[in-house]
Amino acid sequence: MSDEQISDLKRTALYDLHVALGAKMVPFAGYEMPVQYPMGVLKEHLACRAGAGLFDVSHMGQVILRAKSGNTADAALALESLVPVNVLGLGKNRQRYGFFTNEAGGIRDDLMIANRGDHLFLVVNAACKDADFAHMQAHLGETCTLEMIAGRALVALQGPKAEMALARLAPEVAEMKFMDVAVLDADGVEIWVSRSGYTGEDGYEISLPDGDAEAFVNALLAMDEVEPIGLGARDSLRLEGGLCLYGHDIDETTSPNEASLTWAIQKVRREGGERAGDFPGAARILGEFANGAARKRIGLIPGSRAPMRDHTKLFADETSAEPIGEVTSGGFGPTINGPMSMGYVTTEHSKIGTVIYAELRGKRVPATISAMPFTPANFKR
Repeated sequence: MSDEQISDLKRTALYDLHVALGAKMVPFAGYEMPVQYPMGVLKEHLACRAGAGLFDVSHMGQVILRAKSGNTADAALALESLVPVNVLGLGKNRQRYGFFTNEAGGIRDDLMIANRGDHLFLVVNAACKDADFAHMQAHLGETCTLEMIAGRALVALQGPKAEMALARLAPEVAEMKFMDVAVLDADGVEIWVSRSGYTGEDGYEISLPDGDAEAFVNALLAMDEVEPIGLGARDSLRLEGGLCLYGHDIDETTSPNEASLTWAIQKVRREGGERAGDFPGAARILGEFANGAARKRIGLIPGSRAPMRDHTKLFADETSAEPIGEVTSGGFGPTINGPMSMGYVTTEHSKIGTVIYAELRGKRVPATISAMPFTPANFKR
């Protein structure tokens, strides 16, 4: 990468702290982000599973959506025209996973949607945030106002000891359940908290003013159970958790049905529901509910220690010429102490326990289709 390309990268409010902590910085979604710290990816991963890991996710997009009528139900109904999710039924101070779909039934982006009472708060992926905002502005701008939040950092605290750590700064977080949201005070700083994350562990995502971010993060890192975690371990943690990475495991060609994300489309938005079908790509998506999808996202455990990474072709047997699918994410799982992969295969080959073959360096290597997550989720229900 040239000096000019590096200079075009953005930095989060925590950039200087990452450097001071010895992070290796890499380009990611237009930002300079920490991929690992001196502890290294393997130990960072295990530290998050055993204690609490702190992630800078300030590159994500934070958006406030308000109805011009002043009625948040109107904003919810407007957003439902772009997502196949029951936004209207989302209770106050609750959050829900969702995705924007396109007219072909593919996924434009996945996001978190929170009902904050007088507005909706959305968190979208960094690489998609400008396109997402323009998409919402074009379709919702007549009835809603949209604000892309500037000047607020976003950090994630994940792991079995996340509650204990964060409760020292904001005791109310201990009472929150999975997917609750709250606005709290942490030593005079207003923090927007959700009990959620993308590691498969219990934890929180916390939005706070840029100017307060470094002191807040340092206060957490001063606790024995909290370690800084980079993008490398973030990826292995989410893969062990069976969670999709946008642009790899889901994209504009992937339907929610293929991606095994139908749990995120509530009954009221499905065929026969009160508000069914009023979203982009409904014909394909509802058709796949009725008739099934041609391919399915699956987990894979390789038969050797060699990881099967992105774009590895998958075959039904050792001799067939035509692939039945390919790997979309793969790597080593420190918790399971072995390689793991996620990918897509034709539905007829997607049954758990089926042995298929991956082509690695010109050889066919067996792999077994596995249930996901690879390690059990640890959310506080």
